[in-house]
Amino acid sequence: MIEQIRLTAWLSPTYPVGAYAYSHGLEWAVEAGDLSDEAGIAAWLTDVVERGAARNDTILTAHAHRAAVSGDGPGLAEINDLALALAPSRELHLETSQQGRSFLDATRAAWPCPMLDAIAKTLPGAVAYPVAVGAAAGAHGMARPALLAAYGLAFVQNLVSAALRAAPIGQAAGLRLIAGLGPRLVALAADAEGLGLDDLGSATLRLDLGSFRHETQYSRIFRS
Repeated sequence: MIEQIRLTAWLSPTYPVGAYAYSHGLEWAVEAGDLSDEAGIAAWLTDVVERGAARNDTILTAHAHRAAVSGDGPGLAEINDLALALAPSRELHLETSQQGRSFLDATRAAWPCPMLDAIAKTLPGAVAYPVAVGAAAGAHGMARPALLAAYGLAFVQNLVSAALRAAPIGQAAGLRLIAGLGPRLVALAADAEGLGLDDLGSATLRLDLGSFRHETQYSRIFRS
């Protein structure tokens, strides 16, 4: 039970990582007219989960967890370097690295753990968010399947929250989006257990290009 409470706290919107400040390109997609209704946002989120960053992040979280459990600091550092390199734009790099560093520092302060302290020494600079979460969970001995499912849900919930602020949809639509993506998140968590780092990759080119354009978007409320 304590493990479930800890995981829920770590992935809560109230955890001090600044997740509310990022839309992962969604704000530009709304501005460009790509996302104008619930159906369009559902399709966009599905692509992120099945072909984009949510899929990559879940795989990276699994590998970071394994590296932490085995005490493989150099391996964890390599996973982190790869995770940071996968960010296709300056804003998406900031999105993952700022949240990752904030998560690692906050977790070490609130849930001190000798293993996590040792792991943190191998990650002195920028830390990708999924690597920070996976490493912390591994250091604290959390079960990986529950972690991966919870991470995917938190990822989607943050984007739905961004959609509620940027797109013309309401709370009821937001809940339907989360409910509709539930089975895909369960499948993703299960698949990630057997996927290697060579399976990383994305095909969300419109989102990636939109992230570049968001950097010069005139009116915006999000950092990505």
